[in-house]
Amino acid sequence: MSGTQQITPELRQWIVDQAAAGHSVPSVLDAMKASGWDELVAIQAVEEILASEVARRHLSGKPVPEIVGEPDASRLWVHDKWVKVLLRLQRPRVVALGEFLSPDECEALRSDANSRLARSETVETRSGGSEVNVARTSQGMFFQRGETDLCQRIEARIAALVNWPVENGEGIQVLRYSPGAEYKPHYDYFDPSQPGTAAILKRGGQRVGTVVMYLNTPEQGGATIFPDVGLDVHAIEGNAVFFAYGLPDPSSLTLHGGAPVVQGEKWVATKWMRESKFE
Repeated sequence: MSGTQQITPELRQWIVDQAAAGHSVPSVLDAMKASGWDELVAIQAVEEILASEVARRHLSGKPVPEIVGEPDASRLWVHDKWVKVLLRLQRPRVVALGEFLSPDECEALRSDANSRLARSETVETRSGGSEVNVARTSQGMFFQRGETDLCQRIEARIAALVNWPVENGEGIQVLRYSPGAEYKPHYDYFDPSQPGTAAILKRGGQRVGTVVMYLNTPEQGGATIFPDVGLDVHAIEGNAVFFAYGLPDPSSLTLHGGAPVVQGEKWVATKWMRESKFE
């Protein structure tokens, strides 16, 4: 840190409060720079403070899904197959995986879902229901947990991957994005400040982790983006990305979205994990 720019307790609390209020990391940095902070010092301060805040809450809170195996492993045995580790971040906790699904599994999920696709909805935390959201321009459907043999196999694989009970997961959702379709940046956890969240949490508690599986390779576009950390995970058939958020707070840095599909279409399957049994 600069000798003339010290991190005071007041600044530390201000950064935490800004993140908790939903302000993005770039907006916090812009505010600090506008107040005279050196950009590199501001970046270091925000990273250190938010990292320590996340760690503090994890230590005092509940377990979260974690990738099994050694931290430097290049591949993992998960239930019934070897999976490649392509990328691993600590903050946010993101792991990109190769060959998580076989080509036959991708084709089967697309085929099984195709006739049941409808305009995608999102959970509406103000009321606890669901709604069509203009930020999400895909078609989708949900399988019941364990609905098919294939669903059971994939769910067991995910459970082994992150050491999380199968029954603590929602059913697999399959989405199809046509050219131009996207999902604008959002968080997967349920906003604790919204009045409908309490009703949502009765079915299994807060969401704590996500696995996105790519069922095809778009010709162009369609990456999963993490704007707060400048990370793009490209949609490659059979690959997947896992990320966890041990607290429902923007300081988890798990703001993410689906970039617009430019050419071709994109198919994904998503699995959300809850704190407890999802019913």
